[in-house]
Amino acid sequence: MHSDGALTPTAVVEAAAAAGVRLLALTDHDSTGGVAEAARAAVRERIRLVAATEISAVDEGRQDLHILGYLIDPDHPALVAELERSRRDREARALGMVAALERLGFAVDLEPLRARIARGESVGRPHVAQAVIRRPENRDRLAAADLLEPSAFLVEYLVEGRPAFVARSAPGVAEAISLIHAAGGLAVWAHPFWDIDAAEEVLATLERFRALGIDGVEAYYVTHTERQSRLLARRAAELGLLTTGSSDFHGPRHRIFNRFRAFSTYDLEPALGPIAG
Repeated sequence: MHSDGALTPTAVVEAAAAAGVRLLALTDHDSTGGVAEAARAAVRERIRLVAATEISAVDEGRQDLHILGYLIDPDHPALVAELERSRRDREARALGMVAALERLGFAVDLEPLRARIARGESVGRPHVAQAVIRRPENRDRLAAADLLEPSAFLVEYLVEGRPAFVARSAPGVAEAISLIHAAGGLAVWAHPFWDIDAAEEVLATLERFRALGIDGVEAYYVTHTERQSRLLARRAAELGLLTTGSSDFHGPRHRIFNRFRAFSTYDLEPALGPIAG
């Protein structure tokens, strides 16, 4: 609820517990606002919650790499200040994309976006996509282009190089890692093959991030293939890095990220280190 998900932190924890999850990290984008509520729910549900966040970062021209921070102090002043700055940037960016979409002839439902901003919650591209999908006057145009699902619309209009994309102002990867470490946490590169297609480039980037101080990589992810996961796990072991996994749960109605325990470790053992408790 504080980021791209459809549920409250309490509901996320309850859904995770119902799915058999026993170790959960709440990784809202650019926010730690849901951690306290989730922690209370985790006590009731008897699962272990890891305080975490997901920092949006830029890297060598890429606009939206994600660095996970696990075991952070969610109230660390420098981290909280940077996440607040990033949320303000996301708000400005979202409104810029809204303006671009309106110039392209789409109607946009602004009220949900304004409500999230008023509540201090993060506003991102998924919310902008939903704001277009919700308007009935867009339906025929979207149906003709097979874009009635928000994720499909996002990819068509809101990613880099597409008509309504707006660049963001975000910390570099090194700065994101430093922020996480200053808050007592471990920094992990999220879903590498979601952001980069070529295996050689992923491995080279992982080595570069290791030199910047990254602690681990999300080797197991709902969209990673077995080959990709094994490749990441093997290289992470060689580099002495942790390996984590995620279903990236956004809510039960999301097209892709709609259930817990959706990723496979392919009979490999994740190297969670201190995250495992």
